[in-house]
This record gives sequence, C-alpha cells and structure tokens, in this order.
Amino acid sequence: MLSKLSQLGLAVVMGLSLIGCDSNGENSSVTQNNISNQANKKPTSNTQLGNCSFDSAASNDTFDIAILNGRVIDPECNFDGQRNVGVKDGRVAIITKANITGKETIDAKDHVVSPGFIDTQAHSHGNLFGVKLMLRDGVTSPMDLEYGNINADKWYAEREGRWPVNFAAAASHELHRMRVLDKLPLEEPLDAEGGLLARGDSYKENNIPDWAETIPTLDQLNQIMAGIDEELRQGALTAATTMGYMAKGATTFEVFNLQKAAANYGRANSSHVRLLGNSKPPYEGNLGNLEQMANAAALGAPMLISHNNNIGWWEIEERAQGMRDQGMNVWSEYYPYTCGSTTIGSEFLKPEGMKLLGWEYKDMINPSTGEGMSQQEYEKIVAEDPAFVIVACIKDREEWLPMWLRVPHMTVAGDQMPPTDEKGNRLGWDDPYEAYVGHPRTAGSHAATFRLAREHNVPLTHMIAQNSYWAAKHLGDTGLKAMQERGRLQEGMVADITIFNPKTITDNATYKIGSNGLPSTGIPYVIVNGVTVVEDSKVKNGVFPGQAIRFPVEEKGRWVPLERKSYLEKIFSGKPFDDGIAGQVAPHIH
Repeated sequence: MLSKLSQLGLAVVMGLSLIGCDSNGENSSVTQNNISNQANKKPTSNTQLGNCSFDSAASNDTFDIAILNGRVIDPECNFDGQRNVGVKDGRVAIITKANITGKETIDAKDHVVSPGFIDTQAHSHGNLFGVKLMLRDGVTSPMDLEYGNINADKWYAEREGRWPVNFAAAASHELHRMRVLDKLPLEEPLDAEGGLLARGDSYKENNIPDWAETIPTLDQLNQIMAGIDEELRQGALTAATTMGYMAKGATTFEVFNLQKAAANYGRANSSHVRLLGNSKPPYEGNLGNLEQMANAAALGAPMLISHNNNIGWWEIEERAQGMRDQGMNVWSEYYPYTCGSTTIGSEFLKPEGMKLLGWEYKDMINPSTGEGMSQQEYEKIVAEDPAFVIVACIKDREEWLPMWLRVPHMTVAGDQMPPTDEKGNRLGWDDPYEAYVGHPRTAGSHAATFRLAREHNVPLTHMIAQNSYWAAKHLGDTGLKAMQERGRLQEGMVADITIFNPKTITDNATYKIGSNGLPSTGIPYVIVNGVTVVEDSKVKNGVFPGQAIRFPVEEKGRWVPLERKSYLEKIFSGKPFDDGIAGQVAPHIH
C-alpha cells in the first residue's frame, strides 16, 4: 500500500523546507520560508518569531561559557552560520562573529551548536540512569507526555535541585484509572517506572486489570477526572493517556471528557490511541486517532499524537497538517526504530489482538535472551510477570522510517523504557551502560535520527527542528513559558545547548545483549540552563542544574463533576426538561 503512496510523492513529506547555505555556511537567499511556518498556512495565534539577530557587536564581558568557532543553527530563524556564543546567568547572552572570552571555553570548531534536544515521550525520565543515557544522546528536557505522572506536586518536589536535566510532569490517565478502578492507593509520586510495575499489581484484587478493561460508572468517571484535574491544577503539562492499553475500558465519552479536562486549562491531550496498529476495517488503528482529533477539533484544544509510526501514519499526518492550516495546535511524534517495546501483559498482545495486528509471536523479542518468542513462551511469561518488557518488530517500518525524517512538525520522541538489568532490577546512576537490557531506543533515539539524516540527505536545520524546536514551539503555544524560551539558539533564550559533530554523531546501542545501552557518540558537550553537564563526552557527577518545566500552580481546580440533568440541559441549549419525560429519549451517561 505505501509503495503506491511513495509513487504519488506522499504529500505529507513535501512540506520539507528547501534550506540552502552559501559557501560560508550562511543561510542563502534560496531559503523558501521560515521553518516555524512549514506546512502551517495559518499559524497558531501564539506563534511569534524570536530574536533573529546573530551579529551582535563585540563585548568586553567575561561570560560564564564561551563557545567558539561553532556552526550555530537555529531552526526558528533558519539561521546557519559560524559564530561565537556567550552564555551568562543561564541564558544565551551573545551570538557574534567577534571574539569573546569566558570563564569556561569550548572550542566548537567543526561542530554544530544547537538548541538542546527535547523529548516528549521518555518513560525513563524519572530514573537517573535513564537521564544519564539521554544526556549522552543530547537531551536536555526529557518528559513523558504519553504515560504521565500521579501526585505531580510531590514528583516535582523530589527533583528540585537534585536533577541534571529539566523535568516535567503530565497527568496520567492510566494511573488515575488504577487508583479508582483497581483500588490501588498510589499515594507516592509515580511516573512510568513505578506505573508499569503497578500494572502487575492491578491483577491482585480480582485477577483483572480494571484500569485496562473496566468501564467506570459515572461516579468513578468523576473521580478519575477530578484526579486528572488536580494534576493539571498543580502545573502538569498535559492530560496523558496510554489509550491503546485501555481500549476495552475507556469509552468515547470518557476520552472526550479527558480531553475536555485538559482543554479547561488550554492544555494538550497527549495520547496513545485505541486500536493502534490495526490494519484492516472495521477496526483500523486510524479510527483511534480520528476519535481524539475530532475531540480536539470540537474543543478547539491542542493535541499531541504519540508515536505516529504505525500503519496509516500518512493519513494522520495529512489531517494534522489540515488542522494546523485551520489554526489548530496539533503535532506528532515518532521514534527511529522498526521495533517497538511494551509490557507483555498488554491487551493487544493477547492472541485475538495479535490476529488483528497481523503479528506473530516470533516477531516478539525477549530482551533477556535476544531471541524471538513462541506463543508458549509468551503464555508462560505473561502468567508469571505481566509487567515484563518485550520488544516487537514491524517490517513495514523499514520503508516508512526514511519518510518520517522529512515530515514537518513530526518530532523525535524516543519512547525510552525504564532501565533495568537482565534480572529486572532497576538501574541507577553508577551502573555501567552495558548493564541495561531492553530496547536500544532508550540510549540512542536522537543520535540515530542524525545518522539517518546523514544517510538520506535530510537538512540539519530540519532535523534540529524535529529534535528540539517543534516540540518547544507547540508546547509553548499552549502558554508554557518554559518552552517558549527553549528549543531555539537565540540571544535571550535559556542556555540549553547541545554541541555535536554532524559527520560523526551516531547511535551505538543495538538489540544485541550487552549493547542495548551503549551511549551515543559525537555529542561531546551538553549544557543545561547555562551549566555544562556533559564535557568531552562524559556526564559530570553531582551537577544538578535541571529546572521544573511546569505551569503555575493554580488555587482552584476547573473540573465540574458530570451530572445527568445539567449535562442534558446543556445539550438542549440550556433549556430545562422534565427528567421523567426526557429520560425516555435521553442518552444514559455512564
């Protein structure tokens, strides 16, 4: 099917800007239009062009860090030229051709000076071993906007002054369903690391993961939404849902109200979707995407489409472009691998789900052996440990992956898994890279895209936009100040900076045991909030400049509990009704 689309030119990849440079590395006059407006005829109202001056006069200041002789690339301004960069008080203070001095000096000759990479689906973002791997991959702001968090206020407090990178929380739909439907207390702050383990605990009450399979009553739905609202009140960035894992339990009414809870704050729904990967009618995976895109359109709300790298991705990208053309804030993610990873107890990995997906168990890799599985091995492991993490491969992605590199507003998000060793023990900061057992995307997603871009002749400015700018732009357009100041390499912006060699940057992690966690190379320096955290390709110990990426905490929440009579009166344009009469024709809210 896709080969036919390839022959037609696949319109969604044609938005790639033609960015040219003259012999000095400066942007040339052939640049068509600013990358911030690619495939976006009617930009969202919050879109503003930054400070596109890159020729400041000489300064006698001594900067905290002087980055010399580097190739500065800023996607928002489409700037690409050799400059010196001065960092002071956590900000980019100067970009100039003139000589500058600093307390710390980095010679960036033959290297790109880029805004720090931003990853919006890093399930390892709450673990220091995972953070260390991402720093080696150039990431300065990892966050998990697909799985999310519970008890966001406590989660932020745990990391304040103790984290090497920026940190962010999202409101976890899955964890709030667990708390209400599986009656798990979940009193401590959790992210995906604890949440995936809680999936195993969810079987204990009745041998059913109610969070995945049970439809809530109206009272339970109000409890779930009140929990989501509380996380958003505390500053969580989005309402995050792993919808594909709870397709049997979450009704369309629940999903609409989840998106409404986020829209109450003008924030995005960031979402896995139901039916993900299903390839044939009447259960095509795109229906799950369309469900949430329709909700976003009805609410006028932002939306982030998680890992749009399955069958039909091109349709979703075309629709996302159309929504942006109408002024909506919609974007997507991909990770640069042909294999995915998840917990073995996931609903869609049961035999009936595998049939819908067209998968076989031999395509499912056991990370502890590095070998494909049989159905018998699957059944044994799922009975003993439903939270066991596996790798699953999809051959069609071999054709799709080079295309994803070219899609505007499709951002790189590694879907990095919480790091464990071969026995399932959680890894920490001091553990060796070789101890990690799991999907190599946990170590190499961002460097992999630059290696692939080099192989497929994709412009560097575009790849930096995919790895940094577009995530910052779209989150910034929800009103998030911390992202309006990141993802750009401009004077006045926060000094989150990744310095890499465009000729050698590469991933090194593979599916082979012992090399799953080998760190990326070709990224010798990473700066977070004006502090060097990676120096000469080594992550520094005891350096914690990370800042909270967070909306201001609000005094009161915004969720209004659902109640049948008032709900129906709203649908009836505010007119009152006699419940005894209207109840005969009115829908049942459950």
